Amino acid sequence: MKKRHLVFSLLLVVAVVLIFATPIGPLPGFFIGGEATATPQTWPDTAEVDEIYLKVPGTIPRVVIIWVVQVEGELYVVGSKNSGWVQLIGSSAPVEMRLRGQTYALNAVSTGIDLSTVIAAYKDKYRPDYPDIVAGLPSVEEGRDEFGVFRLTPRAGT
Repeated sequence: MKKRHLVFSLLLVVAVVLIFATPIGPLPGFFIGGEATATPQTWPDTAEVDEIYLKVPGTIPRVVIIWVVQVEGELYVVGSKNSGWVQLIGSSAPVEMRLRGQTYALNAVSTGIDLSTVIAAYKDKYRPDYPDIVAGLPSVEEGRDEFGVFRLTPRAGT
């Protein structure tokens, strides 16, 4: 009976650790998973990909689940400047992105791209499946000081 109780307790502890270590919805995690993959020369079409996992550096790395858009073949992510992951990236930082089970070593670089182009891509992509969320997005003028916009670029040597 003691062994069974010990095994059950151990499994419970492992389950709790995994639950709090992986991202779930808006809660960040620590582990990104996926298979390490070389960055392709050209990204595949991401029109059917709603979410990616993005791991940002820090004393305790943070993995978030976020939306991604593709503009002229480049991948972009947008977040509130007040969010922890955006603050950890700053103007540029090495990140890992998990897309369709493959993990890529990248840099997230704050970009000077016209914000309206990226926001329009977000609205076009996500409006059909998430109309209420898209309707609640601030206008480009309102969001100019609220958003961090990052282009995901290959890391040197990957």
